[in-house]
Amino acid sequence: MSTQAAVSAGPALAVVLVVLVAVAAAVVIVARLGLGRDVVSASLRAVVQLSLVSLLITAVLRSWWTTAAFIALMFVVAAATSARRVSTLQLGWPVVLPIAAGALPVGGAVVSTGATPLRTIAVLPIAGILIGGAMTATSLAGRRLLDELRDRHGEYEAALALGLLPRDAALEVCRPVAGTALVPALDQTRTVGLVTLPGAFVGVLLGGGSVVQAGATQLLVLIALLAVEGIAVVVTLELVAGRWLRRPSLDP
Repeated sequence: MSTQAAVSAGPALAVVLVVLVAVAAAVVIVARLGLGRDVVSASLRAVVQLSLVSLLITAVLRSWWTTAAFIALMFVVAAATSARRVSTLQLGWPVVLPIAAGALPVGGAVVSTGATPLRTIAVLPIAGILIGGAMTATSLAGRRLLDELRDRHGEYEAALALGLLPRDAALEVCRPVAGTALVPALDQTRTVGLVTLPGAFVGVLLGGGSVVQAGATQLLVLIALLAVEGIAVVVTLELVAGRWLRRPSLDP
């Protein structure tokens, strides 16, 4: 039954994917959003990367060493992606801190408490989900906070003139909008089962698990992501306020 429920890889899927990419690219091009090329390149990268992962995953999961190496690669790619989104690779390297601060302790707690089996096939996807969530929250928070600090620089300087320390002045400007980076995770958690059936739930069902197991797995993932992303946002806020994370345009 699980095989019949799975998506079949074949010509029909290829045609559907090509059409969907074309539609997505056409929409953003017509709307002049300037992301048409990004839509196509991101889609092509997804095809290539998932194809390679599909070929390598069996070998990766054979030992803890290769699994750990793959998780480390996930972390490096996530940090590089977030750094480029927030700033530049040279100035954005501090994003490794919020990503690690969110994903590592929560992932360790999930595994050490026995909430998920201590098996490579269980640990690897959980690690990927948590690292991905931390990356997304860090990118969203970093971009929004640096934008806010730039757009409200006059208020920042006014706070300094009143005697506030640079960190406190930056927090006065940035803290009110920091929580916006958690909106996607909050909305997904609030509407799970009513609007969407997320990947972990569907994956367990396709793997032959029961509905109860699928629900428990998805609940674990969603709550863990809230913790991971909350930590990542707080650490990102502190990095921006302390000017550890900045853009070239904000250099003194």
